[in-house]
Amino acid sequence: MKMFTSGLQHVAAMYAGVVAPPMIVGPACGLNATETAFLMGASLFTAGIATLLQTLGFWKVGAKLPFVNGVSFAGVTPMVAIGKAQSPDNALPIIFGAVIVAGVLGFLVAPYFSKLVRFFPPVVTGTVITLIGVSLLPVAFNWSQGGNDRALDYGSLTNIGMAALTFLIVLVLRRVLRGFLQQIAILLGLIAGTLIAIPVGITNFSALSEASLVGFPTPFHFGAPQFDIAAIVSMCIVMLVCMTESTADMLALGRIVGRPADERTIEGGLRADTLGTALSPLFNGFANSAFAQNIGLVAMTKVRSRFVVATGGLILIVLGLCPVAASVISLVPLPVLGGAGIVLFGSVAASGIQTLASAAMEKGDNALIVAAAVGIGLIPIAAPDFYHHLPKDLLVVLDSGISTGCLVAIVLNLAFNHFGRKTADGGTADEDTADGTAAAAHGDPETPPQPAPGTTDEAGAPAAAPAH
Repeated sequence: MKMFTSGLQHVAAMYAGVVAPPMIVGPACGLNATETAFLMGASLFTAGIATLLQTLGFWKVGAKLPFVNGVSFAGVTPMVAIGKAQSPDNALPIIFGAVIVAGVLGFLVAPYFSKLVRFFPPVVTGTVITLIGVSLLPVAFNWSQGGNDRALDYGSLTNIGMAALTFLIVLVLRRVLRGFLQQIAILLGLIAGTLIAIPVGITNFSALSEASLVGFPTPFHFGAPQFDIAAIVSMCIVMLVCMTESTADMLALGRIVGRPADERTIEGGLRADTLGTALSPLFNGFANSAFAQNIGLVAMTKVRSRFVVATGGLILIVLGLCPVAASVISLVPLPVLGGAGIVLFGSVAASGIQTLASAAMEKGDNALIVAAAVGIGLIPIAAPDFYHHLPKDLLVVLDSGISTGCLVAIVLNLAFNHFGRKTADGGTADEDTADGTAAAAHGDPETPPQPAPGTTDEAGAPAAAPAH
């Protein structure tokens, strides 16, 4: 019973994060409420499979650490861009095809990627995580207004009022609650906002009435996967972002549970992430990566058993096989989700900023890297039509601030911190910074790895956690 309860706690801490991406991608691909609920159930199911691969593992697959895996937020913006660029009939098949290729590629490069940690210091990962949060905030603002800019009540006082009320509820719950309840404050805020929205008259029960008690995410429910070069490039970039984020999470979790993540552990963990990603489209799921908020839960509860998290993976699978459970989530009105989303997505950006705080920003080159990458990454948000004269195939990548910002950060980090000016002793100008990052990544005892967002340090000081 204790294992079940502890596993359920992990599910509760990440549930809202798992269902949020399909709730964004579904409408962007032209899905109605019932189809979006199906997509949410599929995401729960595939998150459970990916979690079991990560915790239990087989052969050389799995970090065998108490990792919870789920749909990564990093892929949301590129997938929305793909959905808007394609017809409703082709959008999801093209997304699934790109995710399959990205997962297979990631699986093949995992052994080599685990050796390249030094090329992804905090200046890169912090920039990318910040852009993920900032890129998703406009989605929360759109939800807060009602989600459909053609609706008569879009931006109405009722919609914005419900969003503001939910926002305040989440903040109050985060402030007054402690322990497990504080971990699920966003979920509790969604429940409270939905209950208040019922008498207001903005709750839609249609998806719940049409859902069956038991179901199975039929393989390729939305059609056979299609393979589009531009979409594949975009999702491969997302896969690299996910692998970078998971590597940082493994380093931090290994330290928390007293089992430092060596190169073999990271390799196995990345294989689990990428294999789970490659298999997810079979059951209508998306790219998976580690959920950092669950790392914080491990640090807080001191429950370090990977079998507890594996139990949580089984619970996710059961929830994915129960469409009614997924449909219950679809009852949440978009303005309510928008209010909570501001906190949810804002916490991702805050986590990125926290990571940048350890990125030696006093060095002019690092500040320049962040300035350039964030500036380029914000173009699709601040000026959505900026690239409209460029070829359509390029827009899938360029319309994602995450993808473009990540590329700029990686290239500039290589240019300034690895292949930069030579010093008198023959090293690069920023060699010490790069080597320090590499030492931290590979577990150098003199330079211990920094906890990833959402963990605590050895003294127990909490850190903010991004919600994928």
